[in-house]
Formats: sequence, structure tokens, C-alpha cells
Amino acid sequence: MSTAQAARDSVVGPNQVSANVERRELTNAEIGRILREISILLDMQAVPFKPRAYEKAADAVDHVEQSLAELFRQGGRKAIEKVPGVGKSIAEKIATLIESGRLPFYDELHAKTPVDLAGLTAVEGLGPKHIRLLYEELGVRTLAELEEAGRDGRIRSLAGFGEKSEQRILRGIEFLKQTSGRFPLDSALRVVEEIAERLRAMPEVERASVAGSIRRRQETIGDGDIVVVSAYADAVMERFAAMPEVMHIHGKGSTKSSVKLRSGMDVDLRVVPAESWGAALLYFTGSKAHNVALRRIAVQRGLKLNEYGLLQEETSIAGKSEEEVYAALDLPYIPPEMREDSGEIEAAAHGELPQLIEYGDLRGDLQTQTDWTDGADSLEDMVAAAERLGHEYIAITDHTKSLAMMGADEAQLRRQMQVIDALNEKERAIRVLKSAEVNILRDGTLDIGDDLLAELDVVGIAVHSHFNLTRAEQTQRIVRAMENPHADILFHPTGRLLQKREAYEVDIDAVIAAAKRTGTVLEIDSYPDRLDLKDEHVRKAVAAGVKIAIDTDAHAVTQLGFLHFGIATARRGWATKADVVNTRPMAEFLRCLKRGARS
Repeated sequence: MSTAQAARDSVVGPNQVSANVERRELTNAEIGRILREISILLDMQAVPFKPRAYEKAADAVDHVEQSLAELFRQGGRKAIEKVPGVGKSIAEKIATLIESGRLPFYDELHAKTPVDLAGLTAVEGLGPKHIRLLYEELGVRTLAELEEAGRDGRIRSLAGFGEKSEQRILRGIEFLKQTSGRFPLDSALRVVEEIAERLRAMPEVERASVAGSIRRRQETIGDGDIVVVSAYADAVMERFAAMPEVMHIHGKGSTKSSVKLRSGMDVDLRVVPAESWGAALLYFTGSKAHNVALRRIAVQRGLKLNEYGLLQEETSIAGKSEEEVYAALDLPYIPPEMREDSGEIEAAAHGELPQLIEYGDLRGDLQTQTDWTDGADSLEDMVAAAERLGHEYIAITDHTKSLAMMGADEAQLRRQMQVIDALNEKERAIRVLKSAEVNILRDGTLDIGDDLLAELDVVGIAVHSHFNLTRAEQTQRIVRAMENPHADILFHPTGRLLQKREAYEVDIDAVIAAAKRTGTVLEIDSYPDRLDLKDEHVRKAVAAGVKIAIDTDAHAVTQLGFLHFGIATARRGWATKADVVNTRPMAEFLRCLKRGARS
């Protein structure tokens, strides 16, 4: 059997999904995937408006903390309708999915174009219309078949493609291969922390913590680790193996168990005695390189460091806490986000560790979208939700006119500014800042005129098109935009989408230098798919004295809680509170911007 034929036979269709849900209820992630695929299938058929509604609903479902199945049990379809971004019609379909495990509407759409939507849409630049054409003209249903068609040179012959598009598709497939087997931080953190929380609730468990790369807040995760203190290991292991997320048990013992979750991620659980808690947490948090460096220091002192403790011969001299282990090696505590053997041990030894920004230090959010453009929720709802979170200010940064996603023109922006002025006239604890995510055109100019930009409180600028420019062209374009006297913040500076799209070619050192010269703030986009700037670029910016903003890029109320992902990236980049502009009260923050510096 050929690779393509094997892949054809393995396409997951509606009936296979339904067969699975006869044994268990659908998760939010599975419901979100089906809604997202409906959006794509409707787009393939050129159905107006509905694709975007399903896409928004899928985004909302992905970030609902409570199980939709549980919501439905508690309040029926009406409870589902209360999820922001989910209307009555889509709520009915979600209810059908939960009740029966299948959705005839989805089955019918999928039967018309029976392709691996999740796999094909993961290829950068391959949209619904392209996928339909590839299926109808070349019979492409899977990634394997797409790659085969590209290698054979058949894609370039199709209308709207060409040799460059074919090569770009093949590069996209190669990128997916390189990033396969890893999971986004947000989904990995959510599911593993839920498991850890259930373990903490057991009377037999004294302590429990997520460890590994999740605790270090790496941007993508290979597998999960949990460390537990308990004198009743067998009971803990039984509870762990019986978790509803578990689909397979690799092994179960008295000190270690390994399982595979339904998401495909492996998770290890270690049960340790209380006297080894700190040493085990340190060991299983990693990174491997950080641990090797610590063990080297221990050996130099005639000691041995492992998951059981810091040992002098066979006697433990430290291990109850991480702080105790570091202190015994004459080092201050090193935060998990810094443990990559990238200079943190040397800095600690010389008393030069930075005082990292803390997770509660931000006072405002500087990039949010509303239903004025491509957001799911109203401006008023976004502001109210930010106020409930305790924000002192929020910038409304809807997209501008040159984007296909209903970007706002000057007239629309002025109307929105009036709405914001009216909101600010009401007595409330939050200030709404007039702003926009202004598109950088191909030549580096902005698609909104300077006269209007001068009236905004904050101007964010961003690249949303022409990703394939040369490194020199892209850098020159971005630098020119940063030189605009009204451009305050460069949003998601490298344009990457984790596991979906590589960063565009850009000289990040030149961008950082331009930010320093022009006074432009660089953003850490906290949206889990972006985390852009990434940690190594944050560290360069901080070293250069460039200011950072940490924003959610929230397109829905449910996404306003993403700030902690951006803070984690800042901490991995050694950023302090002073390096981040939106740790400041509003008046002081505004003085950090270009117009504030001039006043």
C-alpha cells in the first residue's frame, strides 16, 4: 500500500468521531474542532457570513474553562447560548453534539469534501478554496497526498498556484513535520493543571505540583510532569490512571506512572517523600542542561545531586525545598522560567539575577479587538470584562482598513472614538484608551493618516501581509513604519504563529536598534499561538534598553486572561517590571510613548 493510500484510509471523518463519543462525552477541544471545520467547509462552498460565525464560536469554545457538556447538564441549551460568541443556532448544534455524539449538519458538509481539514489547513497559506481545488482536481485528501502531489510537480499546474506556491506548500509541510509531537502551552497547562488539582484534593496527597517544561513555561510542550508528596502512593496512582483524560496507561508503579491523554500528550506522575520534595521538583522541572550544570557544581564540592536530594556520601543535606538545594550550593533561588543554562547560574553566583516581572504586575492591556472588526464581543463587554479583572486601563485596537477582515477606516475609527469618549464619561475604575492596530503597508507607510493617528491615545502598528518579502525588504519596511512619529508599539514583531507559520524573514537586531532609536515599544503578544516577541528576542531588547509591552491580543472576553502567558515569556527573557510599560499607572505609561516623551 502506498503512503498516500494509507493516509487516505486513515482520514478521520464524522462517523469515526461519533464512534468515539459513544464511549465518552466530547471535550471542549473536540467541539471546537468540529465548529472550526464547519467554518472551513462553509467557506469552501462560498457561503457568506456563516464561516466567520462558526470560527468565532470555535475560538470561544476553545477558551471556556468549564466543560460544555457539564454546562449543558446544568442549564441545557440556554446555558450554551450564554457562552460569548455562541448564538442560538450554533448552541443548538453544540447541544446535538453533546446529546448524540454526532452532528448531521457536519456529516453532510464533510461528505461533500471528505478531506483531512485539520491537517491540510495547518499548512501555511493553504485556505479553504485551495483545499477544495486540490481535492476536486487532484484528489488530494491528506497531507501525505498533498506532499506527493507537490513532489510530483502536479500542484503548479493548477490555476492560482504555480511553482513558487508549490515550493511554499512543500516548505510548509516540512515545517509541520519539524513541530509535530508538541502541544501549545495553554492547552497543555490547562489539562495537566486540572489533573494536578484533582490530585491535590485527595486526602492522601500532601503536596502536588506541575513540573517539567510546563512549569518552565516553554512556548510548546512535549510531555507533562507532575510531582506529588504522599505516603499512600498506590491510591494516588490508581486515581491518576483513572482520570477521564487518560486513554492509555504506559506503566503504573509505586513511585512512577506514565499515561497517554486523549490529546495525545504523555504525562508522568512521580510520588516522592516529603524530605525529597524540593530536590524532585527541581530535578523534574529541568531543564536538563540546567540540572547538569547544578550537578557539576555539586560534584566540585564533593556532593551528589539527584531527585532524592543533595547528598554528602549517602546523607541528604538538602532536598525539602528547592530554595534549600540552591542555598546549599551557595546560589539564590532561580525561577523556573530561567532554568535553561543560558547564563542564569553564572548570574546567580555573582548576585546579578534580575528581579523578574511578577504575574500580578500588569495594570492594563494594550491590544484588544472587538466586534467592530474581527472580535467576537462588543467594545462595552470587553471593557466591562477588563474592569472585572482589575485592569486600570485597556486599549481598543481594532484593525484598520487595508485588511480583508473588515478593517476600520477613518470614519469608523472616529465613530468608535466617540463611543469610547462616552464610556469614559461614566464613573468607573477603568480608563478606555482610543487606539488601533494600524496595518503596515508594503512600503512601510501606514494605512491610516497621521492627522487621525495624532488623535489616538496609543497607536499600535503591525504586519499582516506580504510575509514573503526578502529579509532586507521586510526589515526596511518595518523600520520605516517605526519611524512614524505616531507609531507607539510594534505588535507581534516577527509575525510567527506557533506550529502554524514561521516568522517572516526580518533582522530582529535591526528592529531592536530601530526601537531604541525611535522610542518604539516592542510587544510580547500573549496570545498562545503567537508569544511574539519570543524569549530570546525579549532578552536582546531588554539588554538594549528597549521598552516592552505585554498584551493579550484578545478577540473575545474569554481571551483577556491570556496576559500570564506573555508575562511568562517576559520572565523567560529576563525582563523586569521596569522593562514593561504597562506595569505603570496610566499617566506614567502614556509618558513612555512617543507623544509623552515629546510633551
